[in-house]
Amino acid sequence: MTLVAVLDDYQAVAERMADWRNLPDRTSVAFFHDHLPDEDTVVERLAHYEVIVAMRERTAFTRSVLERLPRLRLLVTTGMRNAAIDLEAAHENGVLVCGTPGSGGATTELAWALILGLVRHVPEEDASVRAGGWQRTVGTDLAGSTLGLLGLGRLGKAMVPVAHAFGMQVLAWSANLTAEAASDAGAERVDKDELFARSDVVSVHLKLSDRTRGLVGAAELASMKPTAWLVNTSRGPIVDEQALVAALEEGRIAGAGLDVYDQEPLPAGHPLLTAPRTILTPHIGFVTRRTYEEWYAAAVGAIAAYLDGHPVQVLTPAS
Repeated sequence: MTLVAVLDDYQAVAERMADWRNLPDRTSVAFFHDHLPDEDTVVERLAHYEVIVAMRERTAFTRSVLERLPRLRLLVTTGMRNAAIDLEAAHENGVLVCGTPGSGGATTELAWALILGLVRHVPEEDASVRAGGWQRTVGTDLAGSTLGLLGLGRLGKAMVPVAHAFGMQVLAWSANLTAEAASDAGAERVDKDELFARSDVVSVHLKLSDRTRGLVGAAELASMKPTAWLVNTSRGPIVDEQALVAALEEGRIAGAGLDVYDQEPLPAGHPLLTAPRTILTPHIGFVTRRTYEEWYAAAVGAIAAYLDGHPVQVLTPAS
């Protein structure tokens, strides 16, 4: 019997998002809806499983975890990149890691939801109406304002036509971005300092790396307009959380919309939970029916291909 564990199924939907009956006979699939916070409990739960399906970066598979799971042979991650999996350690411990392709465009939609929620004060007005109030805030027009994009890859580029539809000017910066590439995407390439100083909304669309970790720090936040908003749907550690909380509490920026954090789930008592003028969502940029259906169907296919001896979408290094 091949035992399969599907992890971090927060919404308890994985079982109906794909036809797991397509797996060969003598395959048993268990769905886990909770998140285990430490390595010991992860190892204890997964000790008997040969196959694990990991949802993005919710559970980390570090070298120490992989070394303590001797029965594990296949680790399938939703998406084609997962920074929480040590691919070298997986390879060294005989664990094949496969990915699942999918559209992945839903994150830009959430970025716009956060932007619109911030500039029109949607959470405050919703709470006011429910409490008997009426028209407590004054919104800000996007038309005529400036969107600054940190990163102009696939997701950053998808932000541009929407910004133009709202009548916004678009600035962009990343370390290797050229003026020509930015212009081709409909944006103006500027230096990082200029982007923070000129933008009315700064939206983060960079990959997390040693180069981008802490990229948005106290200096960058200090150079923003006091009327400007910051939105991060990429990865939490790109923004210095301590510096951001200070900027919010001191009123040095208008507010922030965040879908990602240094620690996920966000722990109780975290200062962001009480920081003013924020919209916080629980890393749901990719959490849509279409994305889940694509990823889980591909996960079923990856398991079946592995059991058939012909693995697909392999991410671990070649021998």
